Amino acid sequence: MADGVRVVREGERSVGAATAGMIREEAVSTEGSWAGLVRTEPRMTSGWHHHGEYETAFYVVSGSVRLEFGAQGRESAEAGPGDFVRVPRGAIHRESNPLDEEGAFIVFRAGSGESVVNVDGPEPAA
Repeated sequence: MADGVRVVREGERSVGAATAGMIREEAVSTEGSWAGLVRTEPRMTSGWHHHGEYETAFYVVSGSVRLEFGAQGRESAEAGPGDFVRVPRGAIHRESNPLDEEGAFIVFRAGSGESVVNVDGPEPAA
C-alpha cells in the first residue's frame, strides 16, 4: 500500500549518496524527507559537503563525530553517543571520527532537492 506504514529492515536499506570517508545507508527517501544510517571508519575524515535545501539532524548511536564548518572550516563541534546534532540548510561541513572504532549515527533530513552536495572546501573568510 503506497500510503501505508512500511518497515525497512536492515537488509533493505540501499546505498545512499557518497561522500569520501562515509557510508550512507538510505532507509527512507520521499519528496520532502530522507532518513538513514551513516557509518564512519575509525580515524577517517570525510570530504567537504552540504545538504542543499535539507535541514539535517542526526543522533549519534556509537563512536564519536567531529564536525568542522564555518569560514575556512575553522569552527568545530564534537558529539558522542546519545547526542543530537543539527546541521542547517546549505552549511558546508565535514565529519571526522577521532576514535579507533567505527562511528554510527541515525540521520533525518527535511527539505527538497539533492540531499548531498560534495564541494571542494568551506567558504572563504569574509
